[in-house]
Amino acid sequence: MSGTRPGMSSEYMHWAKTSSAARFNLATSGLENLPLSGLNFGLADLQLTRGGGYGYEPLQQALAQRLNVRVESIVAAIGTSLANHLAMAYLVKPGDEVLIERPTYEPLLALARYLGADVRRFDRRFEESFRIVPDEIERQISPRTRLIVITNLHNPSGVLTDDETLRRIGAIARNANARVLVDEVYLETLFEKPVRTSFHLGEEFVVTSSLTKAFGLSGLRCGWIVAEPEVAQGIWRLNDLFGVMAAHSAERLSVLALSQLDQISARVQALLHTNRGLVNQFLDSRDDIEAVRPEFGTIVFPRVKHGPTEHLIALLRTKYETSVVPGSFFEMPAHFRLGFAGDSETLTEGLRRLGAALDEFIGRVSAGSS
Repeated sequence: MSGTRPGMSSEYMHWAKTSSAARFNLATSGLENLPLSGLNFGLADLQLTRGGGYGYEPLQQALAQRLNVRVESIVAAIGTSLANHLAMAYLVKPGDEVLIERPTYEPLLALARYLGADVRRFDRRFEESFRIVPDEIERQISPRTRLIVITNLHNPSGVLTDDETLRRIGAIARNANARVLVDEVYLETLFEKPVRTSFHLGEEFVVTSSLTKAFGLSGLRCGWIVAEPEVAQGIWRLNDLFGVMAAHSAERLSVLALSQLDQISARVQALLHTNRGLVNQFLDSRDDIEAVRPEFGTIVFPRVKHGPTEHLIALLRTKYETSVVPGSFFEMPAHFRLGFAGDSETLTEGLRRLGAALDEFIGRVSAGSS
């Protein structure tokens, strides 16, 4: 796309919108889109517009009840992407230091740089099962750090960070007069009630999420930020420069969807249980890749033992009509991210084709080195 200024875009999102589509798409990390017929509603439930104000009260109440927080702590946003943008834009000013996990979801990194932050990193290592080691954060944090940014479940590995680790991160942030931004969009795939959000661990936590990944409701763009009321109010005011008002029909449909998540979740949990088994069987069958196998979520981040995956992924897409996310978008080119939230038949065939591509790729590597 022409006209893109350096530092004002996300390379990953551009790739996802222009190059990730394939007959067998294992790059997508969210559930298949729920058809409109999957929601129980009537035309009388919808209206095009509403009055002004900050937030649609029924949606605010529904989110607060689901997350077990006060309404004053909820800021509705258009998906997790805008939620992240609003939260980080409010918490960080140009020149502030932001400490971000590595690997991470590339738009978070691009956003911090776009906002003029000085970015530092702390590592989540494959050899440590991509766990967060709080001591690593303590080594990298400085008196200038204003924000620590993590994903939970981790994107790209799908690894869950436990509450005790999060408490330690919160204490580190508190001692440095910093906050912790946690993108919890994949945490919804634990299907817990109420949702296990890190916001409850301390006022230094600011949380973002949405209904996008776990329920096939990406079209509603129902996202949110959870923060202490003073911060939430400030983010609402900042949003006057961005989203202003959400599409009201989507707000109303989101309220209906939130009331029906139990029914939607039952289908999703069965699908993910089946698909996780298919992925584990595939991984068991290969000795040329290795992976940390998360207990929850919709993604896994295998490492190819024979090095960078650029040529493998190109071969997979062009010859085998199958896509995965290149690990280079997560600064780990020997890896690729595989999503397994689609229908089981597509996943089964996609994995078969991935195996064939791996066989061909390894054969070429072996021939070239002989």
